[in-house]
Amino acid sequence: MRTVFPNFVLKVVLLLVSSAALSGCTIMVSSAANGLADNLSVAIVNQDDPELVRAGAPSYLLLLDSFVEGSPDNPDILAAAATLYATYGAVFANDELRASRLTTRARRYALKAMCESYSPACGWPEATYDEFVATLTGIRPKKSEFLFTYGFASLAYLRAHSSDVNTIAELPQMEALFEHYLDISRDAVNSSAYTYMGILLTVRPPVAGGEPERAREYFEKAIALTDGKDLGAKVEFVKGYAKKLYEREMHDQLLNEVMAADPYQDGFTLGNVLAQEEAAVLLAEADDYF
Repeated sequence: MRTVFPNFVLKVVLLLVSSAALSGCTIMVSSAANGLADNLSVAIVNQDDPELVRAGAPSYLLLLDSFVEGSPDNPDILAAAATLYATYGAVFANDELRASRLTTRARRYALKAMCESYSPACGWPEATYDEFVATLTGIRPKKSEFLFTYGFASLAYLRAHSSDVNTIAELPQMEALFEHYLDISRDAVNSSAYTYMGILLTVRPPVAGGEPERAREYFEKAIALTDGKDLGAKVEFVKGYAKKLYEREMHDQLLNEVMAADPYQDGFTLGNVLAQEEAAVLLAEADDYF
């Protein structure tokens, strides 16, 4: 059976090949790959049809794999591939095994991106908590984007491997990672980091290290930073805080705000559509839960 690729993919590949042939160097290919990866990320997050992303993204996962093969030491390309693999594995993978495979690759790419940009990160897989935290102090603002990518890919990986009790031991490392990211990212902060901190602080009960009130501050910060445009932050606030503390009034208020909001927000559209779908389910189940 002959494999058929989207015309756009073929045009991009041909453009990259011809560029390399004409220039005689890999810099142009790397630059084009970076540009495509950036544009692809924007197109995906602004897509309002999750099923279209589910069906179409695998072609671009393979395309990004080819870019990594061509520039295996380029942290920007590695980070772009890690982000798309982590997103697809966490949101669109249909079964546990597939989610495991996709997020494992995502984390591998993210670690390589960190390792290429900051050599102490190469030892993170074998590091103890204290060793891991000690290396974080050397990561400066210019590397904050790669740190965020590694954290995001790691959360996707840990979620896909939640049945493994060893994943719990990594949660404190992820808390330390995002705390350092928030310290160094300054005005370039990705608001999702606040949501992730809220999730990390509520995934465990208080007796096991969970801090729901501190988590609430992070969730509220994520919502405020985006002027409420990130509907996913409100849904996570409900799941991590309102439901667990049996705050019915807060639960319903936040979810009704999500359902009433305009999902079409630059940079958040896909996540907002998914958040509204989840909010509808949570509202329908509320009477049985509370």
